[in-house]
Order: sequence, then C-alpha cells, then structure tokens
Amino acid sequence: MKVDLFDFDLPQELIALRPAVPRDAARMLLVRGDEPFADKGVRDLPDLLEPGDVLVFNDTRVIPAQLEGRRGEAKVGVTLHKREDLRRWQAFIRNAKRVREGDELVFGGGVTAIAETRHPDGSFTLAFAGEEPVEVLLERAGSMPLPPYIAGKRPTDERDRADYQTMFAREDGAVAAPTAALHFTPELIVALDARGVKRETITLHVGAGTFLPVKAEDTDDHAMHSEWGRITADVAARLNAARAAGGRIIAVGTTSLRTLESAAGSDGTIQPFAADTDIFITPGYRFKAVDGLMTNFHLPKSTLMMLVSALMGRERMLAAYEHAIAQKYRFYSYGDSSLLLPA
Repeated sequence: MKVDLFDFDLPQELIALRPAVPRDAARMLLVRGDEPFADKGVRDLPDLLEPGDVLVFNDTRVIPAQLEGRRGEAKVGVTLHKREDLRRWQAFIRNAKRVREGDELVFGGGVTAIAETRHPDGSFTLAFAGEEPVEVLLERAGSMPLPPYIAGKRPTDERDRADYQTMFAREDGAVAAPTAALHFTPELIVALDARGVKRETITLHVGAGTFLPVKAEDTDDHAMHSEWGRITADVAARLNAARAAGGRIIAVGTTSLRTLESAAGSDGTIQPFAADTDIFITPGYRFKAVDGLMTNFHLPKSTLMMLVSALMGRERMLAAYEHAIAQKYRFYSYGDSSLLLPA
C-alpha cells in the first residue's frame, strides 16, 4: 500500500510536551465498531470493559539511552537501540558520517565506547569499556531518550525520568516508553479490579526504530527494526484460558499488541515467546490474539498509524483522527488515549 494513504495534517500545538496530571486525567476517544465516536476519559475505562476482559501491559523499563559525547573534537549524539550482549549495543549516531569503525567515543562521567561495526542502515555496534554493567554507565552519563517531536521543542529534564516511565516498568531494556500505559495509576487499577477486569504483563524492549520515519513510498518496501519480546508460559496459559471463557484480550499499547500477535498461532492460541520480532502490521492483516487496543494518537504515515488502520479500517481511523483534531485531543507520547474495539 502507498504510505501516503496514512497521512494527515496535525496542528503542531496539539503535540503534548508534558503528560496529564494526574496521569489518568487524560482524555480517551472511544472507537467501537461503526458506532459514533464517543469522547471519554481514561477514568471511564472500567465502565467500557466487561468482567473477564484482560488488559495486557508491557513491563519494559526505559533506560537513559541518550548519550552526548565526542569523537576527537567532533560532537556526536548517540541513541542506543538494541542490546547485542552484555557490553554491546546497536545505536543510532547523530553526525555518524564523522565516525569510522574503530573510533573511540567519549561521553560524560568517564564513559567510553568503541564504534565496532557500521550496519547497512547507518547504525553502529558500540562496545562499552570497563567492567561496570552498561545500565550503571547509562545512569551516570545518559538521559531519557524522549521522542524527537518532544526533544526538538524542549530539553529533557529530571521530571522526564519519572514521567516517561509506566507504573508497570520492571525489565530494563527499552529506549522508548510503551506510552499507552503511561495513563494508568494505582487508583485506576483499583477501579478495574473492582470491575472484574484482569491484567497481565508481557515484555517488549522498545527500540529507537519506533521513532524512525517510513522513508519508502510503499509499505512493501519498508523494513522494520527488530525488538526482543517475551511472554512466559504462565501468562500465555492464563490469556488463552480467559479468552476461552469469553473474555476479550485488550492490548495496552501497540508494543503489547505486536508481541501478542508475534506469539499467536494460526488458531489464535498464544504460545510462550522469547525472541526478536519485526512484525509489521498493515491493513489486510488478520488479527489472531487481540480483541481490542488502547493506544495513544500516532504520527502521520507511521507504522503505528498503519497498525491501527489494520485493526479498525483506514478510513475509519482517518475519520477518528479528524474528530480528535477537531476536539483538540493531545497527540503522541505524552498525549491523550484512544480505545479501539473492532466490531
């Protein structure tokens, strides 16, 4: 499909630069089948779900994966993308043309790395020096890797270290937050429990590739970056049992959805999973594991706009976004939410 089919115009003032306070005070657009759009709030979620439904959260934790440093006298900016082993990470480098294989990059706090290998997509494998865990080095020298549409408008600060982390964050490894879950608070969880809505956590370590624009003109020519995910056997068994009992599986965020779909067999059974996935969901895809999605509003012509269009229909989602813009919903990572329930 042509990538331009997923384009729309977004006023810049609708890009949220800070999250709602409290988090569950955000607005939420309900898109349910062919029913009229309904303007709700995240706090309405318990009333929109049924007892026995299951919300599936991503428990990845964002690491301070943004580094500023030098290669000789030249400044470089580094965003870690994907762990390769204990001391090596694949990374995107700003001013990468100034970097050659074998160069030493020097960051703050005495942190250094060697640019070992340049990959075809322009990224590098960086090997960090020393014996301290890389996560410890990043806490000393790194900053939170805010999306470009936020970082381009204001500097990252200490507040982002808390704001850009979900209440479920447990497994270190993401360089972008699973932002749909940023809306949840302990108070909302209590209300969902009282409603009889169940919840499970899985893991997908979100990579910096999620921020990359689709440069191809046709979706067939776009290559997704791979990310590592995991669903334990116990979680898979409980999800399958809940669905067999008539409950719906509602993914909280596109990262949870892509992990579930990567783990599902052709009959919809969710299998234990621990592997890389580069699943690319576009209209025409047959969903096997999920019955709905809670997600923020996405960028024009992005892979995530294509994913929600696959779930609900392209024209339906473009109409939903037109409604959201007219009603001044806040967009992107720190923005408002939507609940997408196919007919």
